[in-house]
Amino acid sequence: MADQEQPQIYLITPPEIELSRFPDQLARILDATEIACVRLALATRDEDRISRAADVVRETCHARDVAIVISEHLVLAERLGLDGVHLTDGARSLRKTRKDLGDDAIVGTFCAASRHDGMTAGEQGADYVSFGPVGATPLGDGTIADHTLFEWWSQMIEVPVVAEGALDVETIARLAPVTDFFGIGEEIWRADDPVAKLAEFQAAF
Repeated sequence: MADQEQPQIYLITPPEIELSRFPDQLARILDATEIACVRLALATRDEDRISRAADVVRETCHARDVAIVISEHLVLAERLGLDGVHLTDGARSLRKTRKDLGDDAIVGTFCAASRHDGMTAGEQGADYVSFGPVGATPLGDGTIADHTLFEWWSQMIEVPVVAEGALDVETIARLAPVTDFFGIGEEIWRADDPVAKLAEFQAAF
């Protein structure tokens, strides 16, 4: 995975989705662009709302042979027939999650800007490690996962790496040679035409 010439797109859903509109919007993107994986990342903790969203997103993705993972909800990943889970606690729950979901599931984790957490996650069986944010954002504590981290990772570590959070065209162009995936979400959903915005980003790869 890491030796591909161009990074792939790892699409992240908006934190809130309108079930009557979002599946069509997602389908347009999946039909227009090659997407490696979709992450269902809703802000709500309501299991019923998450389950209904997961059902429609899974149908849209699986109809196009695109894998879908869910943020944090290990139990729902199994119950809803999703392909895996995206953890947000670095390496802390990775070993147990891998044991619970088995070897076939996709298990990835967000490690902020921590090289140590990323390495530990890789040793414990993560399929990918995600670092971010890669640009300035009011979220978080101001720490940025910089180019040096991705450069070091791409040279030293086999586990695929995802760059996400506050992406723009300049950052994408800079990180493209040293990352395997771009985790793109809010950056395109805020645009009037998400398909066109994603194409603009992809041109910078």
